[in-house]
Amino acid sequence: MIDRGGIWKAGLIAAATLLLAGCASTGADETDSLGSLSGSRAMPAPAATDAFSFNHAGPQKLPPVEPASHTEVQEAHRSAWFEPDRAPPSTASPAPATPVLAAGTAGTHHAAEPRLAYQEQAPESVPHTQSDGVQSSYEALEPVPIDLSSALQQASGRNPQISFAQQRVEEAFAELRTAEVLWVPSLRAGVNYNKHEGRIQDVEGNIIDTSRGSIYAGFGAQAVGAGSPAVPGLVMNFHLTDAVFQPRIAAHTLGAQRHASRAVVNDTLVDTAIAYIDLLEALQIEAVANQTLVNAQSLVELTRSFAETGQGLLADADRANVELSIRQIELRRASEAARVASVRLTRLLSQDQTLPLAPIEPALVPIELITDEQPLSELVSIGLANRPELAESQFLVGEAIQRLRRERYAPLVPSVLLGLSYGGNGGGLGSEIINFGDRLDLDAAAYWEVRNLGFAERSIRNAANSQVEQARWRQVAVMDQVAGEIAEAHAQAVSTEAQIEMAQAAIGSARDSYRRNNERIRNGQGLPIEALQSLQALDQSQRQYVRSVADFNRAQFRLYRALGWPIP
Repeated sequence: MIDRGGIWKAGLIAAATLLLAGCASTGADETDSLGSLSGSRAMPAPAATDAFSFNHAGPQKLPPVEPASHTEVQEAHRSAWFEPDRAPPSTASPAPATPVLAAGTAGTHHAAEPRLAYQEQAPESVPHTQSDGVQSSYEALEPVPIDLSSALQQASGRNPQISFAQQRVEEAFAELRTAEVLWVPSLRAGVNYNKHEGRIQDVEGNIIDTSRGSIYAGFGAQAVGAGSPAVPGLVMNFHLTDAVFQPRIAAHTLGAQRHASRAVVNDTLVDTAIAYIDLLEALQIEAVANQTLVNAQSLVELTRSFAETGQGLLADADRANVELSIRQIELRRASEAARVASVRLTRLLSQDQTLPLAPIEPALVPIELITDEQPLSELVSIGLANRPELAESQFLVGEAIQRLRRERYAPLVPSVLLGLSYGGNGGGLGSEIINFGDRLDLDAAAYWEVRNLGFAERSIRNAANSQVEQARWRQVAVMDQVAGEIAEAHAQAVSTEAQIEMAQAAIGSARDSYRRNNERIRNGQGLPIEALQSLQALDQSQRQYVRSVADFNRAQFRLYRALGWPIP
């Protein structure tokens, strides 16, 4: 007998999102956990927290976090990357009341992140160049603070796709319970009245002219004349093969739906994680665009000053103004991308899409869930053992096999019909209703059926056998898909990790070039326009670093999902 509470827990497998930071499994077969693979650079488990728990009442509400203004959020992201004397972003988890995924604790080669811009002094504030009111209206909204851990928890508890998958599990469980009681009889009770006028044939075959009526009430209904009630009070009518094989078929269907629900949860979690990374990336790109705009404005002022004093060319001032206009456009695009990323994340979280989200993490740092020390063949083995899609396909193969067996035994096993009725019956000639008394009817029958003179039996079995083969080939296709997703995500993770190191070196060189150009200009050894190329190089290297880190994190989460969220 299958435990209903266990099936319900399987539907709420999303509680395992707390284990993304390395929590241990709860031990229940119906609950799968999210955790990181063990390794020298795997994420440590955060402190236990009661901030969000799952029970039979559903997901509990996260405790409120003090909201920050949009300007404060931008300033936090800007200062985390652009203050030269600022320490690298802290990756320690905050107080247990606000669970934060332990990001940035990867390896030693990721421990100190480069500052994305060189400047003599950090500006008091990053100016905004928007004048159409779009940015100001967006800033007027109170942002909703969020971190990666809470985003995953909220998605697992609120996402409609997960809720839909859970209801599919409930439906399959109900069908299983129905199949298990297929042999249990049904009960009926009712009353009927029959009136006849005119000719009728008696049991001897004579045609007679009569008037009569009768009433029946009790266990069953539609009792007319000498025949048994057409609606028996206690009735059993089923094929024995259905009573034997239908529960097995329904059990395999339930197993497939449970693992399909897990797959939906995994897909939703990775989509949420990627959407959160997209938001952080967009905010960091916006911060880069802000800082480059500040540098471009300084360059405009310098080139204009040099041109007015005759030390520089007016054409240089024009080039600087063009660069400033380009940077203003880039800032607008970056702000748009941040707002779009926020909307996409709120959609996954089923939150108000008109409110902006404010990530608590001050900076985008590498998150290494899977170490590059594990060989690809080992990762593929882990994925084949953990992916719920493969378990689902195995159950679908079992379901098809049970259907085939049912069709093979169908002509050999009879159908059963049992009817039992008991009630009061009375009647008489004309309109008289007399002679009431008890009436008991019992009917039992077993019959065999060969469909369409046997011509259809072979075709039905061939169709069932074809469904088995289809399910098996579908299972092979899923295995190939799992192996391909693991190999693809692994290749992306390895490549983007190397890109991070290259981008770090590029930022150092671009920062030194920008600093040396500024020093030459201050010493009167060059023109301000000479700093334009180093300004552009610094902007490009900063953007490339942010994108490389974001791509690395996305690849890590895709790889972890491709492995089926394994438990170390």
